[in-house]
Amino acid sequence: MNPLNRRDFLKGSTTLLSLASFGLLGMNFKDQEGPIQVALIGAGWYGKSDLFRLIQIADVEVVALCDVDSKQLEEAGKLVASRQKSGKVPALYEDYKQLLAKEKPEYVLIGSPDHWHALQAIDSVKSGAHVYLQKPISVDVIEGEAILAAARKYGRKVQIGTQRRSTPHLVQAKKEIIDSGKLGKISHAEVCCYYHMRNKSNPEVIPVPENLNYDLWAGPAPMMPYRGILHRGWRAFMEYGNGIVGDMCVHMLDAVRWMLDLGWPVQVTSTGGIYVDKESIANISDTQTALFEFDELNVVWQHRSWGNPVDKDYPWAFKIYGENGMLAGSPMRADFYPEGKNNGEPIHYPVLLEKEQYPEDVTENDIEIHAAPATREQLKDWLQAIKKDTVPVADVLEGHISTASCILANMSMDLGGRPLKYDPKTMTVKGDEEATALLRRPYRDGYKHPEPDQI
Repeated sequence: MNPLNRRDFLKGSTTLLSLASFGLLGMNFKDQEGPIQVALIGAGWYGKSDLFRLIQIADVEVVALCDVDSKQLEEAGKLVASRQKSGKVPALYEDYKQLLAKEKPEYVLIGSPDHWHALQAIDSVKSGAHVYLQKPISVDVIEGEAILAAARKYGRKVQIGTQRRSTPHLVQAKKEIIDSGKLGKISHAEVCCYYHMRNKSNPEVIPVPENLNYDLWAGPAPMMPYRGILHRGWRAFMEYGNGIVGDMCVHMLDAVRWMLDLGWPVQVTSTGGIYVDKESIANISDTQTALFEFDELNVVWQHRSWGNPVDKDYPWAFKIYGENGMLAGSPMRADFYPEGKNNGEPIHYPVLLEKEQYPEDVTENDIEIHAAPATREQLKDWLQAIKKDTVPVADVLEGHISTASCILANMSMDLGGRPLKYDPKTMTVKGDEEATALLRRPYRDGYKHPEPDQI
């Protein structure tokens, strides 16, 4: 066994012990008095995945599911019944407001498309529930401010699904490399995504299937002509999300902010657009660069949905540069690369998989098995914060800062690449009335945009 492989082996074999020392693996929510009452809003891919991770780590009774696709909802009900201890099929709802009013769940997981996050999170908090909300928390900045205001006013714990903060190998790397000061002074970070994940199709307009309430699916967002891909491929459209920046940059920017204890960026600038794929109906950028400026530190984002990744080992990742070396991290691995011979040797942190502890992970359809341990730890942290009345690791404020920063990047790009300085106290872009007006997106008739001072 060569030295590097031996180090890799030793790192992998000691990961559980190290995580226990960090407090990640010591929480037990299976021995509580009676199950917690949980509901899921948005019973698609990641909504179910989050729910199944929660069932694995806590005594849970899933009392209700909500989805606007009746076929998807019924299938989810059967899956949940097969996974939860009681064996019961949860109550099934098309309208989340009816679910909240009738079931009054203590805990709500939200896995719906981004354009619904704000209204569903706020209404869930107002109903008395603690919320686990998928990222990004909002489509516009003021929606995020309103979610934050609701969480604080009603005293609910809102944890965001930016689970890099609970990814075992990244937690360990943060402890050993960042927190120990091993990198020295840090003044630059790079974040990126080079996945070919942008929809390139041009499907025809087709009738809406009977099992889908498309009007309710669109909700406060525009109801675009139905082309089949909208129900599953909505991330290709800025009407429903914030493109690859809102989907993927939010994770890596948030990871850097967590690693380095950063707050709001001083300034955000971005350029990009549709440079290569000019044929498909997708309207999100296929090429984009963003600069997030902090005090004596720049974080630079780059995505391309075409071509080769800059580093094949880190196609979706962050890299933090210090005077003594660099820490690279992704959901799959982390590596410390020292600068010079006097700053130690390279250290590799492999991903932790828990196949033996959770064998159901191996057979679950569409699971991101490498991310399952991170999601479990994120959910444990959420439950621990509720139990002890502490701030969760991915508190709504942190999720809001990371989300809003990405939204500001898209705004900067749309405004010709001019720098934007957001002031969270006044909820305005300093000296820029045009940009400030873009902090709120228009809502469709019948829906009212949430305002932080009216929660």
